[in-house]
Amino acid sequence: MIVSRETPKLAHYAALLRKWNPHINLIAPATVASLETRHMEDCAQLAELAHQSPGDWVDLGSGGGLPGLVLAIYEPERDVKLVESDGRKCAFLRTVARELDLTNVRIINQRVEEIDPLEAAHISARALAPLPRLLSYVARHLAPDGTAWLMKGRNWQAEAEEARKDWKFDMEIHQSRTEFDAAILKLSGLKHV
Repeated sequence: MIVSRETPKLAHYAALLRKWNPHINLIAPATVASLETRHMEDCAQLAELAHQSPGDWVDLGSGGGLPGLVLAIYEPERDVKLVESDGRKCAFLRTVARELDLTNVRIINQRVEEIDPLEAAHISARALAPLPRLLSYVARHLAPDGTAWLMKGRNWQAEAEEARKDWKFDMEIHQSRTEFDAAILKLSGLKHV
């Protein structure tokens, strides 16, 4: 839930998303009206879950900054790298980081599969790719003892089953509070088989 010290920054971020979205399509136009509940509160769940897990963070395919910017707002002491290949979206991310004084944020304007491995303690992704393909990106950038926090929609169970054909991992499932059939998948011990 959006609370206290984060509220002004989250409100400013939401205003910037609404302003830029018609020009860049950062989130689906049909979801702009429910931005705070559908997107921001959804991402705030991740910040709450990961709060006790120290270490740097990499958000793959950041797009409009969900969940990476929300996490950076909630945890200003955590280093957060946002990886996004679209230069226009990176301009938006830089604007938000500057206007909200998020000194813990670094934007990487490259394709996930082309940058050098980042060896992150934590990786997140939301609406980037189906789990079987997403895990190859995660494996490239996750430290050996790292944790992936993947926000998946209604097909997460089928995707997890398909991914297990090529990947071994431990999975902790956190039911989404904002979308009935969605989940945050906490993965560790990721290995290609």
